[in-house]
Amino acid sequence: MTTRILTTAVLALGLFPLLGADASASELIARSAKHVTLQVSKNGQSALLSYSARGRTWYVLASGAMNARAPVKGRKQVSFKLVRSTTRPAFAGSCGNYPAKLPFLVESCTAGGSYWAAQAWQRALPNFGVKPSAFRAQPELRLSHWSGPLAKLTLKADWAYDGRWEHLYGDLTYRGHAVHGFGSSSAGVPTDDYGRNVYVDTLDSAYGPGWQRENSFLTHEPWGDFCYSLSPHRAGLTGRGAMYRATVIGPGVTPDVGATVRSPGQYSPSVDALANQEQLALFPNDRLCTPK
Repeated sequence: MTTRILTTAVLALGLFPLLGADASASELIARSAKHVTLQVSKNGQSALLSYSARGRTWYVLASGAMNARAPVKGRKQVSFKLVRSTTRPAFAGSCGNYPAKLPFLVESCTAGGSYWAAQAWQRALPNFGVKPSAFRAQPELRLSHWSGPLAKLTLKADWAYDGRWEHLYGDLTYRGHAVHGFGSSSAGVPTDDYGRNVYVDTLDSAYGPGWQRENSFLTHEPWGDFCYSLSPHRAGLTGRGAMYRATVIGPGVTPDVGATVRSPGQYSPSVDALANQEQLALFPNDRLCTPK
């Protein structure tokens, strides 16, 4: 029998970080922002983001950070210097689009050999397809600045308990380093600048048509890995869907990244055994994700 321990108290209790995003990250600028525009200085070192929210037009001048540090206990992660105003500051800028795709992209710009992006997505949705309150349904507008490669999120699917439930696993890395924190609250909120939650949505499940939030959970130290079984919960429902989508707030001030995977379908003992071997090789000695 294949068994897996649930990742954190986040899974066991159906909890997730509601108000605070993952510590230092692609910067949370606003909720339910509209009419978003982005301009970048010629040297690429600062950006002006404008948007409408709460009945006003806002301007945010961002500077002072790019990319991310690898996790180091006790050392602060990079973060922006932000100046907010309802009056447009003097700013000479331009915008050339980032050439690659980013999830939930609103605006992107390139200048001076680096890139900026604004993304907006519903991070704070409740677990298990529960209808969100107006607050939780608000998309979060987030700003990032980087050069070079993005963080890499992998997402794969197999089965748990000899095919009884579908199971997801993967990892988060940045420039060859695992992305993880060094501590969290009982509700799964990172307690440092490095911790990251993986937000998983399920497509066309018992929760209803379209994408619905399944759960969120922390990546693990030291491998940046995660695992999750889609086991029954309220009213005996499971979030088994046609596809699964994972989204993670980028490390440092890098963009938020995502990945998708199809349902593994009909249980195959041989395929599941290979997936178990892969997990043992990639994430050795992780007691939270050990096939038994």
